[in-house]
Amino acid sequence: MSSFRCFVLCGNMAGLELLSDQGYRLDGRKASELRKVQARMGVFAQADGSAYLEQGNTKALAVVYGPHEMRGSRSRTLHDRAVINCQYSMATFSMSERKRRPHGDRKSTEMSLHLKQTFEAAVMTQLYPRSQIDIYVKILQSDGGNYSVCVNAATLAVIDAGIPMLDYVCASTVGFVDETPLADLCYAEESGGVSSLALALLPRGGQIALLQMDARLHQDNLEALMDAAMTACKGVSKVLDQVVRQHLQEASLATGD
Repeated sequence: MSSFRCFVLCGNMAGLELLSDQGYRLDGRKASELRKVQARMGVFAQADGSAYLEQGNTKALAVVYGPHEMRGSRSRTLHDRAVINCQYSMATFSMSERKRRPHGDRKSTEMSLHLKQTFEAAVMTQLYPRSQIDIYVKILQSDGGNYSVCVNAATLAVIDAGIPMLDYVCASTVGFVDETPLADLCYAEESGGVSSLALALLPRGGQIALLQMDARLHQDNLEALMDAAMTACKGVSKVLDQVVRQHLQEASLATGD
């Protein structure tokens, strides 16, 4: 079954089998298999850094401005590091949830905070005291794992801006079905009553930037789900590293270096 059908089925979850007897998921993937990732850096010339990323049918655009002087209230200035400002939004035509939410709603505010916490753990903010770094991420098409896709897109945009990070920060959403961890959930799986968590990881050192759980999970299953999430994040890290290397190679050829 194609990933497109996974997107279509999300409106009717009653009785839907998330994992077949043969171990295949709705979109034909195996349990630990990631959705296909395609990404480009430097897609928005007016920003200091930008990236476009597709992960399955979820598509995101991330732009970065800064570091620059603090805007607005000077009371927010930090004398020993930069302030990271993150804003998350969804295009009105992107909603797989079959409903529209106003700009600035509670979900968007919560997502913006999670992104801020994630990148505060990864960006070397101490190099830019009394300054601000703005990260804007918009979901253009939604089919599950919105937070994770935003993190992965924003990581590329921060790198494109030349802002130092401790490591790539990579994220994945994983769930538990029939005692089997499923990596990189699509929307149909997220909506199927799956116990899930989203993990943002700095892979080289194993540092957790953010761990979010949207449902109750038995403690006996937590270790297996965390292992699956870490493995998925490391898989995403390899893909992002290839994107960065390809971008650098293309930039080098363009400048003749």
